[in-house]
Amino acid sequence: MRASASEILVVYYSRYGATADMARHVARGVESVDGMQARLRTVPPVSATCEAVAADIPAEGPPYATADDLVECAGLALGSPTRFGNMAAPMKYFLDGTGSQWLSGALAGKPAGVFTSTGTLHGGQESTLLSMMIPLLHHGMLIVGIPYTEPTLTDTRTGGTPYGPSHLAGPKGDLPLSEDERVLCHALGRRIATAARALGTAG
Repeated sequence: MRASASEILVVYYSRYGATADMARHVARGVESVDGMQARLRTVPPVSATCEAVAADIPAEGPPYATADDLVECAGLALGSPTRFGNMAAPMKYFLDGTGSQWLSGALAGKPAGVFTSTGTLHGGQESTLLSMMIPLLHHGMLIVGIPYTEPTLTDTRTGGTPYGPSHLAGPKGDLPLSEDERVLCHALGRRIATAARALGTAG
């Protein structure tokens, strides 16, 4: 059954849980906008030696993202931990498989935003966010960041950038999201959902 056009797709890859937690808070921000819903999806891991074979449905958490999710969404939020200042391989692999959506223009004109988690404060948060924006721009999506009209962006002493929410997970990946990081995740979700309504991509 075709989903409502008022859904924002929140797609993430998370190895230790921090990016997944951010995704849930982005989804809450989406659903704070009247008439908007979040569709939470993840992507499977990939192997360094050969193509990994994963079950169609993960053992836990949300389902894997599909082409239909991309076509049906009114907007997109993309989340990945950083890998040497870039998005993680599973997210890149997922995006590399969206050629059909690029050819059809399925995502053109829709709003999108990005978010990330790193082990250290200066571990490539902003470059990772920028790396995720590039394929979205090729798809013709309209990038939604976080402006400094959000007071938390100025006040935060943990994660947070104008390019999108970020989280400092610590070297062991076990630091919970700070209140400021949660607020900025909500802000991104809210802004994407509001933009989708203003642009007319939401029903």
